[in-house]
Amino acid sequence: MDLKGVAGRALPSDEASIAMLPAESRAPMPHLAIDIGGSLIKLVYYSRNGDWLPEDNKIWSSKESLGVSNGEGNHPLSEGRLHFAKFETSKINDCIEFIRSKQLHVGGQHHEVPSKNKIIIKATGGGAFKFTDLFKEKLGIVLDKEDEMDCLVAGANFLLKAVQREAFFYMDGQKQFVQIDHKDLYPYLLVNIGSGVSMIKVDGDGKFERVSGTSVGGGTFWGLGRLLTKCQSFDELLELSHVGNNRVIDMLVGDIYGGTDYAKIGLSSTNIASSFGKAISVDKELEDYQPEDISRSLLRMISNNIGQIAYLNALRYGLKRIFFGGFFIRGHAYTMDTISVAVHYWSKGEAQAMFLRHEGFLGALGAFASYERHGFDDLTAHQLAQLCPRRESCSEGTLHSAPHCDVIKEKKTL
Repeated sequence: MDLKGVAGRALPSDEASIAMLPAESRAPMPHLAIDIGGSLIKLVYYSRNGDWLPEDNKIWSSKESLGVSNGEGNHPLSEGRLHFAKFETSKINDCIEFIRSKQLHVGGQHHEVPSKNKIIIKATGGGAFKFTDLFKEKLGIVLDKEDEMDCLVAGANFLLKAVQREAFFYMDGQKQFVQIDHKDLYPYLLVNIGSGVSMIKVDGDGKFERVSGTSVGGGTFWGLGRLLTKCQSFDELLELSHVGNNRVIDMLVGDIYGGTDYAKIGLSSTNIASSFGKAISVDKELEDYQPEDISRSLLRMISNNIGQIAYLNALRYGLKRIFFGGFFIRGHAYTMDTISVAVHYWSKGEAQAMFLRHEGFLGALGAFASYERHGFDDLTAHQLAQLCPRRESCSEGTLHSAPHCDVIKEKKTL
């Protein structure tokens, strides 16, 4: 299989460089961790400086550097790079071929591994159980399964402690980064929006409880969207929503009240009274509605619902911070704006939604961090330099199939 063709389907999000401890002071560096969800597979893999870079420069959309110090000035650091990539779970064979082509399962070394040596790769997500035999058959590797919630929390805690300009507010097309006080981070609510949604109350490192969730998530958007619009991918559906008008399909307060507000209970004429409410009209059939309007209405409905449930759980537990992650968001302006408006509306302005730049890779990062022997536990916040973007524009290469390939780039108001 042509690697370029595989890379075109990999939908990578971005790339980061991380300076690691010198080889003489640490055990061999693990190179790969996998998060296999119901809709997407997320990879985090490591390369030393210079590994794969000529080829990868054609693939990745943005570059960032993350410096790591071991706290001992007399030890020079060797640099490496963490890479992030994603695949649709339905195209898992493309993911396996990508791993094989780069030899990620054997540390990027293009030579045969003796059959007596067992190759163990950290993995999380339900697919780590579902596809364990497939990975063993195709790549000869054993998936060492890590708990999904453990990994999500570990990945979020690492990013929030270690990476400056990781968390941000989003409202009215404007992104405002937040400086996190590490001493005042906990407790917080982590809302991970994948195929479904998990809401996790995080009280510290390794201290958390899944307090709520909903089955209406990214899988709902994709599944219903495919049924209603015939779109073949999540990204195609998301792209359609850019040009759609949900008011064609959603019933607004003004539609019920003759264009006026329902001021007595604080409802504006533009508030949605019923998602998809106008579709009950006997004068129209499904084919009379435009797919872009359906996509927009569907995205609005699901985002509003998640934002409301998240705030109610934060209120229930008295939490000040709500962080949203997961690949449903994808740095998409309208999604973030809708969630932000929902949290702001239901909290009457007392709470704000916060988002993460590396939103979709929390589980994969947590799985990567679970390798005990490579000293990841030593990468505490005070030992980490800040994440500094070198380039914030999308690559002009042709290998990207994701419409929003750069989650760092500012989005304009829709």
